[in-house]
Amino acid sequence: MLLTTLPVLMLFLVGAPAFQTEPLTDFDAVWHLGMNLNPADGHIMYYGEGWHTGTPIGTKDTALSMDYLDKYVWKEPADYIAIVRHQGGVSDAVKVFKFRYWGLSLLERFKDMDPGRRSVSDGGPIQEEIAWDAENIPDDPIFGMGGELAFNWQYGNQGNRIVLIGAGGHLSDLRAGNDCTNGLGNDFFCNPLTGTTTGDAEGIWESEISNIQLDCPSNTYPRCKTIIVQGTDHGIGFQGLISFTTGPVYGNYAIYVSKNVNRFPAVGTKLCPVVKGTRDVNYQPSLLCKI
Repeated sequence: MLLTTLPVLMLFLVGAPAFQTEPLTDFDAVWHLGMNLNPADGHIMYYGEGWHTGTPIGTKDTALSMDYLDKYVWKEPADYIAIVRHQGGVSDAVKVFKFRYWGLSLLERFKDMDPGRRSVSDGGPIQEEIAWDAENIPDDPIFGMGGELAFNWQYGNQGNRIVLIGAGGHLSDLRAGNDCTNGLGNDFFCNPLTGTTTGDAEGIWESEISNIQLDCPSNTYPRCKTIIVQGTDHGIGFQGLISFTTGPVYGNYAIYVSKNVNRFPAVGTKLCPVVKGTRDVNYQPSLLCKI
Protein backbone atom coordinates (compact mmCIF):
# COMPACT_ATOMS: atom_id res chain seq x y z
CA MET A 1 0.00 0.00 0.00
CA LEU A 2 2.84 2.39 0.88
CA LEU A 3 4.59 1.76 -2.43
CA THR A 4 1.51 2.64 -4.45
CA THR A 5 0.74 5.89 -2.62
CA LEU A 6 4.27 7.24 -2.35
CA PRO A 7 4.54 8.53 -5.95
CA VAL A 8 1.24 10.35 -5.56
CA LEU A 9 2.44 12.01 -2.37
CA MET A 10 5.71 13.03 -4.00
CA LEU A 11 3.91 14.58 -6.93
CA PHE A 12 1.75 16.60 -4.54
CA LEU A 13 4.76 17.97 -2.68
CA VAL A 14 6.71 18.82 -5.81
CA GLY A 15 3.77 20.52 -7.47
CA ALA A 16 2.73 22.64 -4.45
CA PRO A 17 3.53 26.33 -4.89
CA ALA A 18 6.02 27.80 -2.44
CA PHE A 19 4.67 30.50 -0.10
CA GLN A 20 6.45 33.76 -0.98
CA THR A 21 7.70 35.68 2.03
CA GLU A 22 10.57 37.48 0.34
CA PRO A 23 10.26 40.38 -2.12
CA LEU A 24 10.43 39.89 -5.86
CA THR A 25 13.65 39.20 -7.70
CA ASP A 26 16.27 41.94 -7.93
CA PHE A 27 15.28 42.49 -11.56
CA ASP A 28 11.65 43.28 -10.71
CA ALA A 29 11.64 44.68 -7.16
CA VAL A 30 12.61 48.24 -7.96
CA TRP A 31 11.27 51.76 -8.12
CA HIS A 32 12.48 53.94 -11.00
CA LEU A 33 12.90 57.68 -10.64
CA GLY A 34 10.84 59.42 -13.30
CA MET A 35 11.02 63.03 -12.11
CA ASN A 36 12.53 65.23 -9.44
CA LEU A 37 11.30 68.71 -8.59
CA ASN A 38 13.56 71.29 -6.97
CA PRO A 39 11.53 74.51 -6.65
CA ALA A 40 14.62 76.71 -6.32
CA ASP A 41 17.06 75.58 -9.02
CA GLY A 42 16.26 78.29 -11.58
CA HIS A 43 14.13 76.06 -13.82
CA ILE A 44 10.32 76.04 -13.59
CA MET A 45 8.60 72.65 -13.97
CA TYR A 46 5.23 74.22 -14.68
CA TYR A 47 2.15 72.67 -16.34
CA GLY A 48 3.55 72.78 -19.88
CA GLU A 49 7.14 71.76 -19.16
CA GLY A 50 7.88 68.15 -20.06
CA TRP A 51 4.95 66.45 -18.34
CA HIS A 52 2.99 65.64 -21.52
CA THR A 53 5.94 65.47 -23.94
CA GLY A 54 8.47 63.36 -22.03
CA THR A 55 11.26 65.70 -23.08
CA PRO A 56 14.35 64.85 -20.97
CA ILE A 57 15.30 67.41 -18.34
CA GLY A 58 18.49 67.49 -16.29
CA THR A 59 21.17 64.83 -15.94
CA LYS A 60 21.70 61.64 -13.96
CA ASP A 61 24.41 63.36 -11.92
CA THR A 62 21.92 65.87 -10.53
CA ALA A 63 18.81 63.70 -10.74
CA LEU A 64 17.97 64.16 -7.04
CA SER A 65 19.19 67.70 -6.53
CA MET A 66 17.82 69.57 -9.59
CA ASP A 67 14.77 69.37 -11.82
CA TYR A 68 14.90 66.07 -13.67
CA LEU A 69 12.81 64.01 -16.08
CA ASP A 70 13.92 60.59 -17.32
CA LYS A 71 12.41 60.11 -20.78
CA TYR A 72 12.76 56.33 -20.59
CA VAL A 73 11.08 55.92 -17.20
CA TRP A 74 8.38 58.36 -18.36
CA LYS A 75 7.41 55.80 -21.03
CA GLU A 76 7.45 52.72 -18.76
CA PRO A 77 4.12 51.05 -17.96
CA ALA A 78 3.45 51.72 -14.28
CA ASP A 79 0.96 50.29 -11.79
CA TYR A 80 2.23 52.14 -8.70
CA ILE A 81 3.53 55.63 -8.04
CA ALA A 82 5.48 56.97 -5.07
CA ILE A 83 5.84 60.68 -4.31
CA VAL A 84 8.79 61.19 -2.00
CA ARG A 85 9.76 64.47 -0.34
CA HIS A 86 13.44 64.52 0.52
CA GLN A 87 16.10 66.71 2.05
CA GLY A 88 19.46 66.41 0.33
CA GLY A 89 18.45 63.02 -1.04
CA VAL A 90 17.17 61.62 2.28
CA SER A 91 13.41 61.03 2.40
CA ASP A 92 11.28 62.65 5.09
CA ALA A 93 7.80 61.93 3.67
CA VAL A 94 6.45 59.18 1.39
CA LYS A 95 3.10 58.45 -0.22
CA VAL A 96 2.45 55.45 -2.46
CA PHE A 97 -0.66 55.05 -4.62
CA LYS A 98 -1.99 52.22 -6.77
CA PHE A 99 -3.11 53.45 -10.18
CA ARG A 100 -6.78 52.94 -10.98
CA TYR A 101 -5.92 51.80 -14.51
CA TRP A 102 -2.85 49.61 -14.80
CA GLY A 103 -0.28 49.37 -17.55
CA LEU A 104 -0.17 53.01 -18.65
CA SER A 105 2.98 55.12 -18.58
CA LEU A 106 3.26 58.55 -16.97
CA LEU A 107 3.60 60.00 -20.46
CA GLU A 108 0.25 58.50 -21.47
CA ARG A 109 -1.38 59.68 -18.27
CA PHE A 110 -0.16 63.28 -18.54
CA LYS A 111 -1.10 63.46 -22.22
CA ASP A 112 -4.68 62.83 -21.15
CA MET A 113 -5.46 66.55 -20.78
CA ASP A 114 -8.75 66.79 -22.67
CA PRO A 115 -10.90 66.76 -20.65
CA GLY A 116 -8.32 66.00 -17.94
CA ARG A 117 -9.39 66.20 -14.27
CA ARG A 118 -8.62 62.51 -13.79
CA SER A 119 -8.71 60.74 -10.44
CA VAL A 120 -5.91 58.28 -11.16
CA SER A 121 -5.50 56.32 -7.92
CA ASP A 122 -7.64 53.65 -6.33
CA GLY A 123 -8.29 53.56 -2.58
CA GLY A 124 -6.15 56.51 -1.50
CA PRO A 125 -2.54 56.10 -0.39
CA ILE A 126 -1.57 52.50 0.29
CA GLN A 127 1.55 53.67 2.12
CA GLU A 128 1.96 56.97 3.93
CA GLU A 129 4.90 57.86 6.15
CA ILE A 130 6.09 61.19 7.53
CA ALA A 131 9.24 61.50 9.62
CA TRP A 132 8.72 62.66 13.20
CA ASP A 133 10.96 65.66 12.59
CA ALA A 134 9.55 66.59 9.15
CA GLU A 135 8.66 70.29 8.95
CA ASN A 136 6.09 72.28 6.95
CA ILE A 137 3.48 69.56 6.66
CA PRO A 138 0.11 71.37 7.21
CA ASP A 139 0.21 73.31 3.92
CA ASP A 140 2.28 70.83 1.92
CA PRO A 141 0.28 70.17 -1.29
CA ILE A 142 0.97 66.41 -1.14
CA PHE A 143 1.47 65.55 2.52
CA GLY A 144 -0.81 68.16 4.09
CA MET A 145 -4.01 66.65 2.74
CA GLY A 146 -5.55 63.26 2.08
CA GLY A 147 -7.60 61.51 -0.57
CA GLU A 148 -7.00 60.28 -4.08
CA LEU A 149 -4.35 61.40 -6.53
CA ALA A 150 -5.51 63.43 -9.53
CA PHE A 151 -3.69 64.42 -12.73
CA ASN A 152 -4.24 67.29 -15.18
CA TRP A 153 -6.66 69.23 -13.02
CA GLN A 154 -7.92 71.95 -15.32
CA TYR A 155 -10.37 74.68 -14.40
CA GLY A 156 -11.02 77.79 -16.45
CA ASN A 157 -7.71 78.78 -17.99
CA GLN A 158 -5.64 77.20 -15.24
CA GLY A 159 -4.08 73.78 -14.69
CA ASN A 160 -2.25 71.68 -12.12
CA ARG A 161 -0.44 68.49 -13.09
CA ILE A 162 -0.67 66.72 -9.69
CA VAL A 163 -3.18 67.45 -6.94
CA LEU A 164 -4.93 65.50 -4.21
CA ILE A 165 -8.67 65.03 -3.87
CA GLY A 166 -9.50 65.15 -0.19
CA ALA A 167 -9.74 67.07 3.05
CA GLY A 168 -7.31 69.90 3.59
CA GLY A 169 -7.28 71.52 0.17
CA HIS A 170 -9.64 72.78 -2.51
CA LEU A 171 -10.47 71.55 -5.99
CA SER A 172 -11.97 74.20 -8.22
CA ASP A 173 -15.00 73.58 -10.40
CA LEU A 174 -14.45 73.17 -14.13
CA ARG A 175 -15.24 76.79 -15.07
CA ALA A 176 -14.18 78.47 -11.83
CA GLY A 177 -10.96 80.17 -12.94
CA ASN A 178 -10.32 81.22 -9.35
CA ASP A 179 -6.69 80.17 -8.67
CA CYS A 180 -7.91 78.03 -5.77
CA THR A 181 -6.32 74.68 -6.62
CA ASN A 182 -2.65 74.16 -5.83
CA GLY A 183 -0.20 71.32 -6.31
CA LEU A 184 2.76 70.31 -8.48
CA GLY A 185 3.33 71.68 -11.99
CA ASN A 186 1.03 74.70 -12.16
CA ASP A 187 0.07 77.41 -14.63
CA PHE A 188 -2.59 79.96 -13.74
CA PHE A 189 -2.98 81.32 -17.28
CA CYS A 190 -2.79 78.60 -19.92
CA ASN A 191 -4.75 76.30 -22.17
CA PRO A 192 -4.84 73.25 -19.88
CA LEU A 193 -6.26 71.05 -22.66
CA THR A 194 -3.11 71.43 -24.75
CA GLY A 195 -0.48 72.29 -22.13
CA THR A 196 0.43 75.66 -23.63
CA THR A 197 0.78 79.00 -21.88
CA THR A 198 -1.73 81.55 -23.08
CA GLY A 199 -0.58 84.40 -25.32
CA ASP A 200 2.30 86.46 -23.96
CA ALA A 201 1.84 85.21 -20.37
CA GLU A 202 5.00 83.09 -20.38
CA GLY A 203 7.06 83.81 -17.30
CA ILE A 204 4.14 85.35 -15.40
CA TRP A 205 1.72 82.75 -14.05
CA GLU A 206 3.76 79.53 -13.88
CA SER A 207 4.85 77.86 -10.65
CA GLU A 208 6.52 74.57 -9.83
CA ILE A 209 5.05 73.89 -6.39
CA SER A 210 2.20 75.90 -4.89
CA ASN A 211 1.14 75.24 -1.32
CA ILE A 212 -2.29 74.82 0.22
CA GLN A 213 -3.39 78.40 0.89
CA LEU A 214 -4.46 78.02 4.52
CA ASP A 215 -5.21 81.71 5.12
CA CYS A 216 -7.45 82.27 2.10
CA PRO A 217 -11.14 81.41 1.72
CA SER A 218 -11.92 78.92 -1.04
CA ASN A 219 -15.16 80.50 -2.25
CA THR A 220 -14.02 83.93 -3.37
CA TYR A 221 -12.63 85.30 -6.61
CA PRO A 222 -9.79 85.75 -6.59
CA ARG A 223 -9.03 83.40 -3.73
CA CYS A 224 -6.42 85.75 -2.31
CA LYS A 225 -4.18 88.51 -3.55
CA THR A 226 -1.08 86.43 -2.95
CA ILE A 227 -0.37 82.78 -3.70
CA ILE A 228 2.37 81.29 -1.55
CA VAL A 229 4.67 79.04 -3.55
CA GLN A 230 7.76 77.10 -2.64
CA GLY A 231 11.09 78.55 -3.65
CA THR A 232 11.96 80.91 -6.47
CA ASP A 233 10.81 78.78 -9.42
CA HIS A 234 7.70 80.72 -10.38
CA GLY A 235 6.59 83.56 -12.63
CA ILE A 236 6.40 87.19 -11.63
CA GLY A 237 2.62 87.22 -11.21
CA PHE A 238 0.69 90.40 -11.91
CA GLN A 239 0.81 93.17 -9.36
CA GLY A 240 -2.65 94.44 -8.41
CA LEU A 241 -4.43 91.22 -9.41
CA ILE A 242 -2.64 88.19 -8.02
CA SER A 243 1.02 87.89 -7.13
CA PHE A 244 3.28 85.08 -6.00
CA THR A 245 5.01 85.08 -2.64
CA THR A 246 8.29 83.17 -2.53
CA GLY A 247 8.04 80.81 0.42
CA PRO A 248 10.54 78.37 1.91
CA VAL A 249 11.51 75.18 0.09
CA TYR A 250 9.97 72.24 1.94
CA GLY A 251 12.21 69.80 0.08
CA ASN A 252 12.69 68.21 -3.32
CA TYR A 253 9.83 66.05 -4.56
CA ALA A 254 10.81 62.82 -6.32
CA ILE A 255 8.32 60.82 -8.40
CA TYR A 256 9.03 57.09 -8.66
CA VAL A 257 7.06 54.42 -10.52
CA SER A 258 6.97 50.64 -10.38
CA LYS A 259 5.23 47.85 -12.25
CA ASN A 260 5.45 45.22 -9.53
CA VAL A 261 6.15 46.57 -6.05
CA ASN A 262 3.94 48.66 -3.81
CA ARG A 263 6.09 49.36 -0.75
CA PHE A 264 8.70 52.11 -0.76
CA PRO A 265 11.57 52.07 1.75
CA ALA A 266 10.80 53.90 4.99
CA VAL A 267 11.49 57.58 5.60
CA GLY A 268 15.13 58.27 6.34
CA THR A 269 16.21 56.38 3.22
CA LYS A 270 19.09 57.75 1.14
CA LEU A 271 17.60 57.88 -2.33
CA CYS A 272 19.05 57.06 -5.74
CA PRO A 273 17.53 56.79 -9.24
CA VAL A 274 16.73 53.09 -8.81
CA VAL A 275 15.54 51.98 -5.37
CA LYS A 276 14.77 48.44 -4.29
CA GLY A 277 11.24 47.88 -3.07
CA THR A 278 8.98 45.10 -1.80
CA ARG A 279 5.41 43.82 -1.68
CA ASP A 280 5.70 42.73 1.97
CA VAL A 281 4.68 45.33 4.54
CA ASN A 282 6.94 43.70 7.14
CA TYR A 283 10.04 43.57 4.98
CA GLN A 284 12.52 46.36 4.36
CA PRO A 285 15.22 45.62 1.78
CA SER A 286 18.72 45.73 3.19
CA LEU A 287 20.20 47.10 -0.04
CA LEU A 288 18.19 50.20 -0.88
CA CYS A 289 19.94 51.36 -4.03
CA LYS A 290 20.20 49.00 -6.97
CA ILE A 291 23.45 49.81 -8.75
